[in-house]
Amino acid sequence: MKGKEILCPQCGAVIQRYVNPVPTVDIIIEVESETGEKGIILILRKNEPRAWALPGGFVDYGETLEEAAMREAKEETGLAVEAVSQLHTYSDPQRDTRQHTISTVFTAQARGLPQPGDDAVRTGVFTEKNLPLTLAFDHEKILQDYFATKKKRWR
Repeated sequence: MKGKEILCPQCGAVIQRYVNPVPTVDIIIEVESETGEKGIILILRKNEPRAWALPGGFVDYGETLEEAAMREAKEETGLAVEAVSQLHTYSDPQRDTRQHTISTVFTAQARGLPQPGDDAVRTGVFTEKNLPLTLAFDHEKILQDYFATKKKRWR
């Protein structure tokens, strides 16, 4: 739906009301476990869809994408992140069944143990080899891209 005609509440003129995709962010937080193994943090979502996911959420008005990613990381894992860099933007209209969202994905590093907060029931540290079988939204595709990018950098 690109737009719909509505009446202006002030003057009564016919105007177009546009329906636009909603900007979101996701963040891949790289951490090192107590045993020295490197992994990424996923959260088990408190809300639908209930599945493991990257920390992330909606961008607030007046906030940059980077600020939103850092805020969501803190809210959902309790960790302050460093060295935030953009990985890719995902815009498939079907990526979120609730509404059309566009997600800009960032990578960052953090120290410490993640603690669930905000929209998270649990947190976990995962590697490419032990990812949960079911991930929310298009996060499986995002992580495939992330791990492929990491492998290319190390060649």
